[in-house]
Amino acid sequence: MFDSLKPQAPDKILALMGEFRADTRQGKIDLGVGVYKDPTGLTPVMRAVKTAEKRIWETETTKAYTALTGEPAYLEAMSRMVLADVLDTARTASLSTVGGTGAIRQAFELARMGNPDLTVHVSDPTWPNHLSMLKFMGIPYVEYRYFDSTTRGVDFEGMKADLARAKKGDLILLHGCCHNPTGANLTMEQWAEVADILDRTGAVPLIDLAYQGFGDGLEADAAGTRLIASRAPDALIAASCSKNFGIYRERTGILLTQVADAGQRDLAQGAMAFLGRQTYSFPPDHGARIVQTILEDAELKADWMAELEEVRLGMLDLREQLATELRNLTGSDRFDFIAQHRGMFSRLGATPEQVQQIKEDNAIYMVGDSRLNIAGLNRDSVPILARAIVEAGV
Repeated sequence: MFDSLKPQAPDKILALMGEFRADTRQGKIDLGVGVYKDPTGLTPVMRAVKTAEKRIWETETTKAYTALTGEPAYLEAMSRMVLADVLDTARTASLSTVGGTGAIRQAFELARMGNPDLTVHVSDPTWPNHLSMLKFMGIPYVEYRYFDSTTRGVDFEGMKADLARAKKGDLILLHGCCHNPTGANLTMEQWAEVADILDRTGAVPLIDLAYQGFGDGLEADAAGTRLIASRAPDALIAASCSKNFGIYRERTGILLTQVADAGQRDLAQGAMAFLGRQTYSFPPDHGARIVQTILEDAELKADWMAELEEVRLGMLDLREQLATELRNLTGSDRFDFIAQHRGMFSRLGATPEQVQQIKEDNAIYMVGDSRLNIAGLNRDSVPILARAIVEAGV
C-alpha cells in the first residue's frame, strides 16, 4: 500500500524554519514564521491566559466530552466578540474548530455540500495554505487581483473587476484584516463596495479573520467583517484565537455560518455538526475554555485587551521605525508603505534573488515572496534589516 505514496512538496515556511535552525551564525533573524514574538524573541503566554488556566485547573471537575459543536458558552462569547451588535442569533450557526485553519477547512466542506459545483475566488496573493487545501480537496479556484506590486497597496480597481465576474453560489474568500501575506488592507469604503458586488453577483463571502486585534484594534479590525455580515444574506466567517490570545498550540477557532432565513439555521447547524463528527468527532476544549473564561470575566477581559493593545502598538512602532530607517538610508519615501500596512506581515516587493541575498549575507530569513514578519524584529534588529534591504537593491 504505502510504497505507492508520492513524495509531497514540503511546506515552504516550515522548510525555512528548519533552515533557520540549522544556521549557526550569531545574530540570525527569523522573519519567516507567522508567530508573534516579543522583543526578547519569545512568544509569551498572556497574563489573562495564565490566570484563566489556573482558574480552570482549580475548578474543573471532569474531562468528559463537551457538546458536539463545542461548548455553547464559548461559541456565544466568540460570536459576540467577532460580530458584536450585528450578530443575528436566529440566523447564525456556529462550530468550535481545531484552530482557524480547521474553521477554513470546514467552511470549504460546508460550502461544497451546499454547492457541489463550487468555485472559490481567492486574492492574489493569499495565505498559501488556502490554496493547498483547495487543491487537495479538488475544489476549483480562481484568483482575483489584490496586491499592487508598485504601490504595495491594494489594487482595488483590479479586485472589483475580477470579483464582478463571480457567479451566484461562488465563494469569495476575503481577509478580514491584516492581510496575509501583504499587510495591505481594504478601507471601510472599499468594504462597502465589496458588499455591493456580493449583492449584485449573489456570491457568498468567506471571511478569514485570523488577526483580530493585531491591526487597528479589536473593534476596528472586525468592522469590515461586521459590515459584510450586516448586508450579506449568507456568509461564512472563520476566526482564530491563536494570535490574539497567544494560544497557538491549543488550536482554538470558530466557524460562523450566517444563513439567509432563520428556517435554514438548523440545517446549517446540523451540517456543521456532521462535518465535525466526521473529522475529529468532538472538538478540543482547553483553548476554548481559556477564551470563554477570559471573555466572560470583566477583569480578565480588560487585562487581556490591555496586553493585546500593547502587542499591537509594539508592532506599529516597529513598522514606523523600519520605514524611518529606510527613508533615512535611501533618501526616499518608497518604503513608507511599511508603516501603512497592518498586522504581522508586509510584502517588501523584493525578488526571490534579493531575498536569497539578504539571507546569505545577513542571516535574515524571510519567505521567498519577500513576506516578512514584523513581529520577528526588535529595536536592535530593525537597523540591521534596513541596511540589508538597501544593500540587496530592493
